[in-house]
Amino acid sequence: MQLATIVDCCRPNKIRKTWEINGPGIAATLIVALAATYLSDHYHAPPVIFALLLGMALNQLSAEARYLPGINVSARRLLRISVALLGLRITFGQIGALGWSTWIMVVVSVPLTVLFGWALAKAMKIDGRYGVLSGGAVGICGASAAMAIAVAWPCKDSERDTVVVIACITTYSTIAMVLYPVLVAHLHLDPVQTGRFLGGSIHDVAQVVAAGYASSPQTGDTATIVKLMRVAMLLPVVFIITIVAAKKTDLDAPPQEKVPLLPGFLIAFVVLAALNGFNLVAAPVAAVLTEASKWLLVVSVAALGMKTSLREMMAVGKRAIALIAAETIFLALLVLSWILTVGGAR
Repeated sequence: MQLATIVDCCRPNKIRKTWEINGPGIAATLIVALAATYLSDHYHAPPVIFALLLGMALNQLSAEARYLPGINVSARRLLRISVALLGLRITFGQIGALGWSTWIMVVVSVPLTVLFGWALAKAMKIDGRYGVLSGGAVGICGASAAMAIAVAWPCKDSERDTVVVIACITTYSTIAMVLYPVLVAHLHLDPVQTGRFLGGSIHDVAQVVAAGYASSPQTGDTATIVKLMRVAMLLPVVFIITIVAAKKTDLDAPPQEKVPLLPGFLIAFVVLAALNGFNLVAAPVAAVLTEASKWLLVVSVAALGMKTSLREMMAVGKRAIALIAAETIFLALLVLSWILTVGGAR
């Protein structure tokens, strides 16, 4: 009885102390996320790019002991929650709607893009891990995938590389959103084929939706479902990367540097995807948590921006930026070739 009383008394103090340590940094990232969302709504650009730029402008905050702990919490823990909640975007009905041809296209194109990124990075004398990071972001779901892979396979320059990948991915995805519909219009693809191409090749979900529904409602529906199929590939790809990273980790490394074989956020991703797939999550709840996932991602990107300076980004070099462009072109050509070859097979 006395022990329970002591625990109850200590909990508020612990919460208060934790907030005193992390509160200023978390509050700073939330403010940046709010500003980024406001700018996104008014200038019709992805909120992550504004969060990244505003965060980098406030890079000096990460050098202050008062803000750094909270910034780290936003960049790591809130990120894991955001990725886990992505599982609620997947339903079995959506996945099965387009048949075996689209499924095989996604299952083939995603790992091939990751392998292409790794191989090209090696050929360009760039760290192979950067190729996996960028290839996964291009092949799966943009910024979310980049941050999930960075968590699964950390290294010395993880945060800098992740910021570069997010900046490039967002830029290229926006360009693709404008150019790809014009390209497929000249190829005379039907609405379903157009949706399969847009959903299978554009990086970020928001740009896929914008490009798809700008063409037609049927194209938009198809593109969104194909994109969610790619999001579903986040689990197996990150899990394989985690296994590879765990094997490469030095057994004598400090505990905080070791890579867990099965990260908690991946387990949560699977559980939520299964619950949503069996319709065990109420639609309003799923909608709220999905929006929370998007919001937490913006907060996490803001935190990463605060921890990265422009000088560090420039140190990556032009080759690393060119690598992501090559991966983007590779994925587009791969998906387009599949659609033109296999056609509308179901």
